[in-house]
Amino acid sequence: MVLKSKDGLCLAWPTAEIAVMAPEGAVEILHEEELSGSGKADERRRELAGDYRDRLANPYIAAARGWVDEVIEPRQTRACLLQALQVAGNKRIQRPPRKHGNMPL
Repeated sequence: MVLKSKDGLCLAWPTAEIAVMAPEGAVEILHEEELSGSGKADERRRELAGDYRDRLANPYIAAARGWVDEVIEPRQTRACLLQALQVAGNKRIQRPPRKHGNMPL
């Protein structure tokens, strides 16, 4: 599970997969030639998908790259959300002043 707010808070559970596409689909595209010529394609596909999950779709990798603010345990979700809502409760967004008024046409 990944929670993302508009202005930056992003929390992920340890079981989250953070990737552009599912590992199985990515493996099909990235290793198409290898899988088509292999006699044990299903076994190799599962092996490559597991490797993809471990190396690329891992929430800890995303946290190290700054895409996720924190990886939390599921039991911490309620407390983290409550804290985030309390912090953001008084937040005000400063908008730039208008450059032009609305003139009737």
